[in-house]
Amino acid sequence: MKNILCYGDSNTFGFNPVDGSRYKKQERWTGVLSEILGNQYNVIEEGCNNRTMYFKNAAGFEQSGCEYFCECLKKYDKLDWAILALGVNDTQFLYDATEDTFKQGMLCLIEKVYKKFPEIKILILGPSVIKHDILNSFFAQMFDETSIEKSKNICKVYENIAKEQGCFFIDLNYIAETSNIDGLHYGVEENRKIATAIARVIDG
Repeated sequence: MKNILCYGDSNTFGFNPVDGSRYKKQERWTGVLSEILGNQYNVIEEGCNNRTMYFKNAAGFEQSGCEYFCECLKKYDKLDWAILALGVNDTQFLYDATEDTFKQGMLCLIEKVYKKFPEIKILILGPSVIKHDILNSFFAQMFDETSIEKSKNICKVYENIAKEQGCFFIDLNYIAETSNIDGLHYGVEENRKIATAIARVIDG
């Protein structure tokens, strides 16, 4: 059996934009991925709401993506794949994110996982651009117009890193749109599209 670590933020956790609950396993992309890939793969869910990648998060240790990653990796003796899906929360106006922020944050994650699992395959997920709907949602207290603009630059940075580091890459802008409810999270059908795209890479 091959182990797949899914390390990400609320969209990996399965945040439901309709009511703030967590999607059922069969609805979130990690669960759908497990269903598609079957018994030969063990899909490990390590998503966390409000997890940043580069910045130390005042919400807690587990929410600080790069800092917590070493602790997360200690749980596992064997990993065949790591899916890295972070970055959007670093665009919050509380932080002063730049393109270099996304570069250094992702390189931090890659370095840590390669150090423990040198033969691992890494898939970087480039997030869908934040929609303007976020400005009329609960998350307007965390994100603003600059967040939307910064979210447009993440995939370009990640694609270049993937080429340099020998990682796989998916630009989710070609796969799924964020919800019109909050402009940040994915609906059920979009979760299934994401899982299907990831399965093609892993089992292709």
